[in-house]
Amino acid sequence: MGGMKNMGIDMINNKLTIAILGLGEAGSHFANDLANMGVNVIGYDPNPVRVLHENIVLATNNLEATRNADIIFSVNLFSVSEEIAREVMPILNESKIYLEMNTSSPDKKIAIYETLKSTGIQYVDLAIMAPVPPKGIKTPFLASGNGAKIFQEKVKDLNLNLSVLSDVVGEASTRKLLRSIVYKGVAAVICEAMEAGQKFGLENYIREQISSVIGGNDDLIDRFVEGSKTHALRRMHEMEAVVEMLKDQDLEPIMSEATRENLEKLLNN
Repeated sequence: MGGMKNMGIDMINNKLTIAILGLGEAGSHFANDLANMGVNVIGYDPNPVRVLHENIVLATNNLEATRNADIIFSVNLFSVSEEIAREVMPILNESKIYLEMNTSSPDKKIAIYETLKSTGIQYVDLAIMAPVPPKGIKTPFLASGNGAKIFQEKVKDLNLNLSVLSDVVGEASTRKLLRSIVYKGVAAVICEAMEAGQKFGLENYIREQISSVIGGNDDLIDRFVEGSKTHALRRMHEMEAVVEMLKDQDLEPIMSEATRENLEKLLNN
């Protein structure tokens, strides 16, 4: 994992310091890009397997990573997001900015904010609006919450692709998940159509039918199929969050459930 620094956190300089909690695909890209831009980066992951920039400081737990950070990126599976928020809560205060970046329902983002609110934390519901590779930290983000504008001001010199919606927690995640219904649903239909076309020996025919709908972009068909396979686990969790959000609004998520099931099938193949 390169020449990552071990703990020297108490001696860190006075530049902007960002903690990255979760160093998987997204978190490691963010950490490496920020380190390349000269930001102090402190990271923690219980099982770090990605190659990391030599200037990234590795902490021994989430609490240690967060202690001297100005901004905290929580980039974990949504299933542990509440647990991690409670873990770092003892050292949060009004001078820190907490970005809840996990793909979860608006209600879960709100619940985490309610848990942390008594600390005075500047909280941001930050939605990642596209695959993190290849753009990394320049991936489009949507932000909402009481800390959104403060975060935007704090990182203005980094020139992030960041759009602030409002100070209402949940608005960013709602838009992300509504978008997911469309994009992941289209991908699921294309995957199933391609599988059927191949089974009947009519792949070229089915490609023509799909291309007529998506603007004649044949390469896009392959990107939909390969992306669904490569990111099946993450996208399955994303669609679980969509289903949860729709059910909370007394909507019947028939197509979103089917999309989740298609991703599960791809994951198990």
